[in-house]
Amino acid sequence: MNNKDIKILLVDDEPDILEIVSYNLSAEGYQVYTASNGVEGVAKAKKKQPHLIILDVMMPEMDGIEACEKIRATPSLENTIIAFLTARGEDYSQVAGFDAGADDYITKPIKPKVLVSKVKALLRRFNEGAVTAEAEDITSVGDLIINREEYKIVHKGIEMVLPRKEFELLALLASKPNKVFKREVILDKVWGNEVVVGGRTIDVHIRKLREKIGDNNFKTVKGVGYKFVL
Repeated sequence: MNNKDIKILLVDDEPDILEIVSYNLSAEGYQVYTASNGVEGVAKAKKKQPHLIILDVMMPEMDGIEACEKIRATPSLENTIIAFLTARGEDYSQVAGFDAGADDYITKPIKPKVLVSKVKALLRRFNEGAVTAEAEDITSVGDLIINREEYKIVHKGIEMVLPRKEFELLALLASKPNKVFKREVILDKVWGNEVVVGGRTIDVHIRKLREKIGDNNFKTVKGVGYKFVL
């Protein structure tokens, strides 16, 4: 990802800081957006979908801690990197920041060179996270390959397309071989709140998976649930 494709949001109530930080990051080629308080920052984060947000802790209307919590509660921003600006020695705000979901912090007074290198390090983390997320779309377990993005599997070299719920059930069990998944956990993860389904629904789907993939891969743990074994 080129710098010109990367969006950074700065949220601080001090115009001088916004100006200094914007200038230095824009000089590196990043797209930089600014907001002067937490309320404006949350709104702009949802609108611009930045890769990195730099948040001051102490701000009017809504402080950085609350803004961070609101950003973290927004599904489309869950992978966004958040760093707090804190005055040196403000250990309590660093702890509160991490509790709120921040990834890191940058200490004031801001030194431009240090700031730029810190931002580059944080963005590397974002890129590594994106690569990991892509890798997680395809899981290989024994002679089974599960492609979550395309909802298909390859079993012993043969490609199959499974009905959605069978696929999700298989993907869940195969995500942790030999782990026993309780029936209520399976219902919650695969069916969620969509419809009220009984325990027999799981049994029917397991039976279909056994017919297609093999009896030996699915073990029933009586009174508890199911597990996937190699």
